[in-house]
Order: sequence, then C-alpha cells, then structure tokens
Amino acid sequence: MRDGKPNKGKTPTKAALAERPTTVRHAQAGVRRADATRMPGSSVHASLANEIGLRIVRGDYPPGTILPNEAKWSETFDVSRSAVREAIKMLMAKSLLASRPKIGSWVEPKERWNLLDRDVLAWYATSPDREVFLKTVQEFRHIIEPEATAFAAMRRTDEQMAEISRACREMGEATTLQERTRADTRFHLAILRASGNDLLVPLGVLIESAFDHLFAYTTRELDDLQHAQKLHEAIERNIRLQRPDAARNAVRKLLANTDGVIKSR
Repeated sequence: MRDGKPNKGKTPTKAALAERPTTVRHAQAGVRRADATRMPGSSVHASLANEIGLRIVRGDYPPGTILPNEAKWSETFDVSRSAVREAIKMLMAKSLLASRPKIGSWVEPKERWNLLDRDVLAWYATSPDREVFLKTVQEFRHIIEPEATAFAAMRRTDEQMAEISRACREMGEATTLQERTRADTRFHLAILRASGNDLLVPLGVLIESAFDHLFAYTTRELDDLQHAQKLHEAIERNIRLQRPDAARNAVRKLLANTDGVIKSR
C-alpha cells in the first residue's frame, strides 16, 4: 500500500508543471453543485470524496492533472476547507491522488489506483470505459470462480449450502432487475465464502459493487434471464451434491455464456 507520497522521480516539478497546458495544470472545478456533496447517509467529506473520485475515474481530471486548491473546492461545493482536506485524504488513501506542499494535489497514474477499493470499483464501473472494466471483472471471475466453486462443493457446510440455495431461488423469483442482480451477487459471494479460503472472503466483499454492475449489464432480456437461471441452478445442484468437477464445469459454462452476452452488447 502506498502512503500517498509520490515516488522519487515521479513528482511533477514546478518547471514541468509550468510547461503543461493550462487545461492540464489546473483543472476547472466545474459548475457549482452544493447538492453533490450531500449523499444520503454520508458525511460531507465522504460525499465530496465520492464526487471528486467519480470525476477522476471517468476522465474529467486525467492523470497528472493538478486539482483545484482547497479554497476553490470549498467555494464550488459550498463546504468547509476541513471537509475538503478530509476528502483529499480519503482519495490519497485510495491512491487516486498524491500531494506535495507548494504544488498541491494531482491525479496519480491509473496503474496506481487501488481498484480493489469498494468506492473506486463503483466509480470505475460507471465510467465511460465501463465495458472494458467489466471485461476485466469477467477475466477475474475466470481466474477465481471455477476453483472456488469446486472447493465449495467439497467444503461447504449445511448452513452455507442453505445460503447458496436461497440466493439461487431468489434469483428465479425476482420480479425486478435490481432484485435479480442483488440475488445474483449474493449467490456468487456465498460460494466464495463456502470455498473455505479465508483470502477469498474479503476479496469477494471488495468486488461486490463490480458484480452488481456486471450482472445488471448482462441480464436485460427475459431469454437471457431464463437461460442464466438454469446455469446457476446447475452450479447450485452440483455444490449441493458435492461434485467438485461438475461444479467447476458448470461455472465455466456460466462464464462462457456471460462472455457471449458481453460481446453481443
């Protein structure tokens, strides 16, 4: 984990910054939106971090951009400077920003962003490049889910099996796309928990928002839903019957189906 300080040789120098076009050196804060900082259930600084983070990830402020100073953010969003400072600290902790006295805060290169952070995932999944990101999520699933499901078939407890079966049933009974995608996410996270590998549990929680966006993107047509439901039921059945090889293959069929849906969009 980085501590928010720029690496040696990576920090923009004053001379280099002076040579950059104004549009890159100093990002414009945009239209004043006092309401943008007040998300329900969130503190002011957390909501402000969400707004700025979303703008960064969707490309409003490209890597290398020097962001507005505290006074400008405070004026734009009608918040205190202390709220701005806390929001910037949050974004630095997610490795989206770095900061140095007399230079200010700038956007870090994309490869440094913490993409396993729940907030960053949610911002990324709604960015203009979301289709590329969703394909990345799908590649991750190919790497993780087949073996995790095989382990779940061997190791699941009765209680864990009940959770998997309940989520699968609720997928089929869902009457809205939102209900369907939430149940779909619970199904896959329950399998990761049932795998018995402690490292997969926090990883599953971190990618929850990415799964939600992926499933919402790939389950829009009734025919898609019915076919996908049968594939999920095959996974559930093979875990319940403790057939690891069959469970692994059932997941691969589901992933291949999802790959096809993504390519057809």
